[in-house]
Amino acid sequence: MIPTLLAGIPSTNDTLFHAIRFSAGDPAALIEGSGERLLIIRDIEMDRAKAHARVDRVACPADFMPEGGLSGDRETATAQATAEAVRHSSATAVRSDRTLPLSFVEALRDAGIEVEYDADLGVRERRSKDDEELDSLRASQAATQAAIAMACETIAGATADTDGLLQHDGDALTSERVRRMIDVFLLDRDHDNPSSIVAGGPQGGDCHNSGHGALRTGEPIIIDVFPRSKTTKYNGDCTRMVVHGEIHPTVTRMYEAVLAAKVAGESVAKTGITGQALHEATTAVISAHGFEIGLPSESDDPGRIAMVHGTGHGVGLAVHEPPLLDMGGPPLVLGDVVTIEPGLYSPAIGGLRLEDMVVVTDEGCEDLGTGLQLGMSWA
Repeated sequence: MIPTLLAGIPSTNDTLFHAIRFSAGDPAALIEGSGERLLIIRDIEMDRAKAHARVDRVACPADFMPEGGLSGDRETATAQATAEAVRHSSATAVRSDRTLPLSFVEALRDAGIEVEYDADLGVRERRSKDDEELDSLRASQAATQAAIAMACETIAGATADTDGLLQHDGDALTSERVRRMIDVFLLDRDHDNPSSIVAGGPQGGDCHNSGHGALRTGEPIIIDVFPRSKTTKYNGDCTRMVVHGEIHPTVTRMYEAVLAAKVAGESVAKTGITGQALHEATTAVISAHGFEIGLPSESDDPGRIAMVHGTGHGVGLAVHEPPLLDMGGPPLVLGDVVTIEPGLYSPAIGGLRLEDMVVVTDEGCEDLGTGLQLGMSWA
């Protein structure tokens, strides 16, 4: 049997971290074969790894010294020791994944060891979440939804000046200000937060526009938050939409279509259904409500309203990971955690997206959130 190899820096290589459930800021390698899981890691990390890593044996690069000695470069030395460990096992090849650094590939080839690429290695293992992972995802989603509720309530409770610009505590309420509020809120809950989407009016017509400048009354405002826990490294991901003041009838129509599409997607999500079939279930509802599907062409009416993206994606140690809920999406497996997030976008009006995170079961799916409201008015 060919041994498997995962390597990199556990604090940044999610596949390696998932396999050993141990974080360190220096290069490491996991070799699994002949019934043993061997972790090679820097010497000062060995005691901590022995206590916490999900492995059978822990060694350091000096334990596998090649004939010519180890490089003074830490990553190269770890790669050389990994190649020597494989050579000691009498293996002539290893199987590895899409994250293997070229430094390890080169060291293995220099030692006469073939590297076989397995596109699914690490991917399939990360898709089916265990109970510990689900608890971590629930906790991150709870923090995410609390941040969104705070942001939406702040916007809904703002006052509008004579020009329709929103004010909060005597100052202009901008996309940047709301993002800072979200950042601080999540930092207090031990979550790192990349730039949230707070996009008002026409800016929201671009589904990934992060938003900038003043927020206005009467315009749809997308709030999309996707932080990562500092403690567990697992992500939350949720989107809501809020309107301050009067809601335009077209926005109401968009909301009704997106909500119905979300319900349709959740109703068919279960083990065995393909990501494509789930996507088709949501887009069929969008079309039935009279809206379009797909990216615009140059000849399209600028007032076009369409769903321009897939229905969702996997979530775990990364906020975007397999599987995709889109055309060509694979069958869902037990324990997949995915977002279901249909949306509609118009360059003239803005955008609307509703997103929650669910775990796939044999019977259906379970929302991992706290039941955050779906309506447009938060006042």
